[in-house]
Amino acid sequence: MSELEILAARFEADRPHLRQVAQRILGSAHEADDAVQEAWVRLSRSDTSEVGNLTGWLTTVVSRVCLDMLRSRQARREDPAELPVVAAEGADPEQEAVMADALGPALLLVLDTLSPRERLAFVLHDMFAVDFPQIAEIVGCSPASARQLASRARRRVQGSEPEDSGQMARKREIVDAFLAASRGGDFTALLNLLDPSVTLRADEAAVAMGTTALAEGPEAVAGVFSGRAKALRHAFIDGLPGLVWALQGEPKVAFAFTVDDEDGRVTGIEQIADQATLAALEIEFS
Repeated sequence: MSELEILAARFEADRPHLRQVAQRILGSAHEADDAVQEAWVRLSRSDTSEVGNLTGWLTTVVSRVCLDMLRSRQARREDPAELPVVAAEGADPEQEAVMADALGPALLLVLDTLSPRERLAFVLHDMFAVDFPQIAEIVGCSPASARQLASRARRRVQGSEPEDSGQMARKREIVDAFLAASRGGDFTALLNLLDPSVTLRADEAAVAMGTTALAEGPEAVAGVFSGRAKALRHAFIDGLPGLVWALQGEPKVAFAFTVDDEDGRVTGIEQIADQATLAALEIEFS
């Protein structure tokens, strides 16, 4: 097989995932197929010899294509009613049924009121557990700003859609278990709660306090928390379960968790100590 044929085979393996990402961002199966095809064109013209995570690279590319399409759509002032979720030719009926459930008419209407960057940040983070540093790279802002984009979108969605109490309760259970294992120094339990690709990222203010800027992998992340976290408190951070260290009731450091909806493992933790960012977050102790 030629190098291009190998690359094409690799792309086809990722096509279902890329199409799902594009369809949830755009709300249209036909536009999603166009976005995925454009991603292939860009891949075929790029040197990816030094790309370690091709799936992540492709997700970034297709997300950027979708962002451009959303902006173009907004500029044309298209009627959201003209953009239904419709099955593309040759699509998997089971997958289309899942997508229809995930992107019902009510949610689509709300998504169409969001700015392109808000919509992208919300879909990538809340539906695909993409971390904010990667989202920030896609939309061209800081990770803190990407978090705010997703938060604003989430508040509007939660105000119009019934809350999935079961899913939220499951995420709370995961964070509760993480805190208990951290306090008890149960390293094995922590490892079981962490995704193999988990990352812990700290902002500049947290690093200035003596925290490592980046920890990657279950062992490294578990090592940061094992036997510690005794002063942390449960809290909802922008509507999602997390942990906070507070002094006299005032949040000083927040730990925002990203939990994969499929297997219930923690895929990312963002440590936030910047006071301006903390002040912009909605933190509710629980």
